[in-house]
Amino acid sequence: MNRRERKKRQRKKGRWWKVLLFVMALFIIGGSAVVYSIYQNVKSTVDQDVHESVDSIDNEVTKKKVEDQEPLNILLLGVDERENDRGRADTMIVMTLDPDNEKMQMVSIPRDTRTDIIGHGTVDKINHSYAFGGSDMAVDTVENFLDIEIDYYSRVNMEGLQQLVNAVDGVTIDNEFAFTNGSYSFPEGEQHLDGREALAYVRMRKDDPQGDAGRNERQRQVIEGVIREGASFSGVNKFNDILEVLGDNVSTNMTFSDMRKLATDYRAARKNVDTYQVEGDGTYIGEVWYLLVPDREVQKVRQMINDYAETS
Repeated sequence: MNRRERKKRQRKKGRWWKVLLFVMALFIIGGSAVVYSIYQNVKSTVDQDVHESVDSIDNEVTKKKVEDQEPLNILLLGVDERENDRGRADTMIVMTLDPDNEKMQMVSIPRDTRTDIIGHGTVDKINHSYAFGGSDMAVDTVENFLDIEIDYYSRVNMEGLQQLVNAVDGVTIDNEFAFTNGSYSFPEGEQHLDGREALAYVRMRKDDPQGDAGRNERQRQVIEGVIREGASFSGVNKFNDILEVLGDNVSTNMTFSDMRKLATDYRAARKNVDTYQVEGDGTYIGEVWYLLVPDREVQKVRQMINDYAETS
């Protein structure tokens, strides 16, 4: 399968929201004395290291929505950020939480989508918005592209996944097909991965028949493995190590109080999950490959997000 065909076969399997809600997942797991005893450590890490405001989101408007338990739109960014390189947002998902109807919708925006980059004055791939202006520009660009209002954003650096896997003593995954990435070989079937192996496992894309969709699926497997191990007794014992990694690799405009509010009042939204990926036609403009999304598709997705709470 050639490069153009691989890019056209992107699917709707991104699950970055699970890493972004990792702190909440651990906080919710039981109410045990062990979890309660680390409450202050979690609060301090979120409010001092993870929390990062952006000018493009009106916090007062969001606060009012949360108080009224109205549906919320959360922009999830998965970035491959390395030393001396901000990186690009390879995963962009608009997650809509609807607590009244106990459902959640995740709309994936392909990283090669061609659109106006707000605040940069250019037309480019939508994932470049993060490279040009960080989370603030990414939020502005997605809001403009879909004509929606983002209430929260969360960003996770993929580079930190290696540290996170090591912090929970590795993860167990079930590999669908055998492949090699660099010096690492991954046979088909169940296997236990350390941090370096996990990073190589999730980064492979070119030899995957599903391209980015296949890579997103492997990311999901590793992330679920981290959550599973982190929620175990041994994981709780390593909680400070996990918090340190999260503090270095996760940012969001949510405070710890916001997370607690979502974990209680919006928890039911996770019962039913709908997913969709923005569709378009891939083409080269000059030497650069883009996904061109027609206006009718943008309007369809906008309506899906804005009217989500009104559907049963």
